[in-house]
Amino acid sequence: MSTLIHNFPHDGVVTINRVILKPGYTVDDLQERVAFLCENVKTYHSDTGFVGGFVALNSGQVSNEGSTIGQAVESPFKGKEALIVTFWRSFRDHEESHKSSTFQPLFNKVLELCENGNEEIAYEMLWSGKAYSAEEAKAAREAKEQYKAA
Repeated sequence: MSTLIHNFPHDGVVTINRVILKPGYTVDDLQERVAFLCENVKTYHSDTGFVGGFVALNSGQVSNEGSTIGQAVESPFKGKEALIVTFWRSFRDHEESHKSSTFQPLFNKVLELCENGNEEIAYEMLWSGKAYSAEEAKAAREAKEQYKAA
């Protein structure tokens, strides 16, 4: 497995929170609250299991090339759904972070703006990878051509 997140262990855990904003809240509200929460996790849990993370906002675009459930034009959750994805050494490390007295008040502030409550799912990493460099991609294509009959 190629490492996409630097120092993420091969048996690490990925957690995903799906946030759907309640009416009356904005992406700015979400960004501010999540920024405080993420800074707290980095400060207090970088040496107790936190490896990294990201937050992604639903752009509204739906891939008609990659979707098999119809030809949607735009997601109804555009601009109001976000994923908070974190990477941990272990599920136990993650769970301990949530018990932190500094974490809970900030977490509750994020939950206030969630229309869907919160369900955080933990996943075991099966594969990750980064793109080839231009030279690596060229060599990979040449190898495919050379051995495609094999």
